Amino acid sequence: MPEQPYRLGDLIDDHCPRCRLLLNHAIASMVEGQVVKVICQTCFTEHAFQHGKGGKKKATGGRVTLFDQVLSQLGPSASAAPPAPRSQKKPPAVTARYISRHKTKPPRSGL
Repeated sequence: MPEQPYRLGDLIDDHCPRCRLLLNHAIASMVEGQVVKVICQTCFTEHAFQHGKGGKKKATGGRVTLFDQVLSQLGPSASAAPPAPRSQKKPPAVTARYISRHKTKPPRSGL
């Protein structure tokens, strides 16, 4: 059974470049029975019909590759060296100081 032809104003699913999601769109213009422009029913932007394609995901692993490149430039001794031991000193004792924002009053003389 053949599909019914689309008409202006019909709702179809398409990828919205502004919302970055596959959402309902209303058909805004057609040329020779083919959908050309659509209007997003969420953000009301008009854009070319993308046939539901779009929103490509970024390739993963770029950061790992960059990290490996930096390590290879440092040489094998830098990546295999154990970390330096930390000193066992205790931090100096810190005494609390109370700072007042108000000017201090001079001492009262006894009358």
